[in-house]
Amino acid sequence: MLRSGDEDSLRTEAPQEPDGTWWRASRTPEGPATLQITDRSAPVAGRQITAAAWGPGAAWALEQLPALLGGDDEPEAFQPRHRVVAAAHRKHGGLRLARTGLVMESLVPSVLEQRITSGSAHYAWRRLLNRYGEKPPGPAPEGMRTPPSAATWRTVPSWEWHRAGVDRSRAAAILRICPYASRLEEAASMELPEAMARLQLIPGIGPWTAAETLQRALGAPDALTLGDLHLPVQIGYALIGARNGTDEQMLQLLEPYAGQRHRAARLILLGGRLPNRRAHRAPHSRIAHL
Repeated sequence: MLRSGDEDSLRTEAPQEPDGTWWRASRTPEGPATLQITDRSAPVAGRQITAAAWGPGAAWALEQLPALLGGDDEPEAFQPRHRVVAAAHRKHGGLRLARTGLVMESLVPSVLEQRITSGSAHYAWRRLLNRYGEKPPGPAPEGMRTPPSAATWRTVPSWEWHRAGVDRSRAAAILRICPYASRLEEAASMELPEAMARLQLIPGIGPWTAAETLQRALGAPDALTLGDLHLPVQIGYALIGARNGTDEQMLQLLEPYAGQRHRAARLILLGGRLPNRRAHRAPHSRIAHL
């Protein structure tokens, strides 16, 4: 849910260790933080989660921990309205949506993912994070990075965007975000409509990018992604067998889940009744190689 691709797990998150330990590096309002979470749950003892944190943002990260683990979510508010959704809900009814409380750490990767293959976006994110991210505080695993600050993003020269395969429009959108980073972070404490509107005040940030960001920053159960090439096709196929789904059709199909449309879409995808994927928005192409 929180990663920007599998290989990003070696950058801002580390793979879960055999003892149930998971690491996360983030840039909080108080500064960088490294969070170590250990799940020692057992059938007899029940759920036992412990956490430790390091860095200037350690106290903030620990205070935010329940929300990060889905403690603010209310999965019991969801009521299945379709057979396919009901089947997925029986299997994944405990799905909880994480709330990071951080906007920029999801907004920048979401901009990088606009209109290109996920592989190209993940390559760009890994390269930029490796080059401009910071070593996290404390005993973080080797290879992890704290996401760059807004001030650091503004120092990335044009040729580094180019080498990362980021075109001018996406690089410009990220640079436009940076002067307003503190105002955008305020969206993490807003209701979804106000948060969507706040993010979309920045040119280059549309409904797709705003929803993808707020699904993570807010853990918003109604933050349905619009403008995606695959999602309406997947929803239409799963619910009515349609193979040429559109946003309009998806909105009609998910209308019974108003207030919970993102959760409904997540459950449908987890249910596995999906068509073959189309080609992505644009072919894989490293701009730096042109």
